[in-house]
Amino acid sequence: MAKVKYYYDADTLSYRKIDVKKSDYYKKTVFGILTVLLTAFIGFIIFSQFIMSPNERAINRENENLQLNLDLLSKRIAESSTVLNQLQERDNNIYRMYFEANPIPNEQRKAGFGGVNRYKSLEGYDNSKMIKQLTKDIDILSKQLVIQSKSLDEIVTLAKEKEKMLAAIPAILPVKLVDLTRMASGYKWRMHPILKIRKFHKGMDFTAPKGTPIYASGNGKVIRSSRSATYGKVVYIDHGYGYRTIYAHMSKIKAKRGQNVKRGDLIGYVGNTGRSVSAHLHYEVHKNGKALNPINFYYGDLTPEEFAAMQKAAEEEGQSYD
Repeated sequence: MAKVKYYYDADTLSYRKIDVKKSDYYKKTVFGILTVLLTAFIGFIIFSQFIMSPNERAINRENENLQLNLDLLSKRIAESSTVLNQLQERDNNIYRMYFEANPIPNEQRKAGFGGVNRYKSLEGYDNSKMIKQLTKDIDILSKQLVIQSKSLDEIVTLAKEKEKMLAAIPAILPVKLVDLTRMASGYKWRMHPILKIRKFHKGMDFTAPKGTPIYASGNGKVIRSSRSATYGKVVYIDHGYGYRTIYAHMSKIKAKRGQNVKRGDLIGYVGNTGRSVSAHLHYEVHKNGKALNPINFYYGDLTPEEFAAMQKAAEEEGQSYD
């Protein structure tokens, strides 16, 4: 039963009954319902900001995981860049210096990318700044790796060439030390035994019995294998890199013109042919057409003591044979 409401009438000094119209009752009821619905809707909106759906929670976890991976990637790029910098330093200051190659300037190694905005497509995202920086760091690192890779390829080529050069340079005695009788004459001015004039001796004379084996002192190609009035039976070897060696006064030539020989290969035998007064090998070393002192090239098979003894013998005045 609905409550009956009254109001005080001051004119009659009595309470009078309030008559409520049905239309007002309905309006109040509808207004109340709307108020409740509106309050509930507003509450849902506010509540939904704090309570995420499963899908939203999954997206949020994915974003957090992506952020974590980006941070880890950034650290790995920084670590890789540090390692690459150390390799670049060794490359310039050790590898390239050892093989006599010019160092690569830092301006070339660390040059950036100019021109158009390469990373415009990465703009407009929540993490655009970080993504752009990471992409730029990766591009720079990739470019430096390409430069370093090419440098190492060059170093490998230089190393192979250096190995060939070291094998080609005359580095051993053309006659084994145990087969030598003695050193007859070194690289110096002396009186020629036949011409009786003072003449510079451009090589070294090794006295040994006739028929003693003679060996190539470095890898090369025989460019002459013949006989001459001065050198008798003689062999010339072109070792490349400007080096040539001459082996004169042989009794018998073993190597043929055009033949490729390696260090230690037999090329002939000690003799007394040509302008010579006794069995010996006259040996010369030339670089770019200039005769050099052969004693500076015996590092391949002489101990320091043996080298010192041979150097002393070469400097002494003694009998020469050509």
